Amino acid sequence: MKTLNLRALLLAIFLCVPGVPAWSAMQSPAADLQWATPVDKSFNLYRMQPDLYRSALPKASQQGELQRLKIATVINFYQRSDAEWLNDPNIRLIQQPLHADRVDDADVLQALRSIREAQARGPVLIHCKHGQNRTGLIAAMYRIVYQGWSKQQAIAEMRGGGFGGQERFEDAERYVREVDLTRFGQALASGACSTSPWAYCALRDKLLDALNE
Repeated sequence: MKTLNLRALLLAIFLCVPGVPAWSAMQSPAADLQWATPVDKSFNLYRMQPDLYRSALPKASQQGELQRLKIATVINFYQRSDAEWLNDPNIRLIQQPLHADRVDDADVLQALRSIREAQARGPVLIHCKHGQNRTGLIAAMYRIVYQGWSKQQAIAEMRGGGFGGQERFEDAERYVREVDLTRFGQALASGACSTSPWAYCALRDKLLDALNE
């Protein structure tokens, strides 16, 4: 008990020292951020948190691993349908093909919303072909938007987390570095399909609203 009281006293003194930013204590947990942990490296399967996994394109023989993890939804960022390898009626399939070299805010907003909605049903797996570039981009944005990581912290995991394919991260990393998080957060909170009123999805929605009036 004396040790705990002494630590609390030292922390209070530290925060009162002039020139020490008050947010330093809030930022200290950053050193303890938990990177994704490997589950099955044969298809780049990692656990990001208890209800979110990431991987490369699984094979039919790896379906049992998803069942063991009680995966309820698989979100696919690759062009090929998961119906080619997955035949479990208890696992819901969502396909949202992405191209990391031309991804935009609308794509990422849709992906993050799909993940959050699916998590209400149980654990979620996100994947692309290799589990690196497209999956890495969405995983990084999930870390930033929902877990409070900085861009630098999310990129560090993207590049150093053991997923491979570092030579292909240029486009994904560029998006993460350049995304306007303020506008992105506002669009996410408001339900807007994009950060731009001129995005295709925004113009489409306006046209549909006009036709329905």
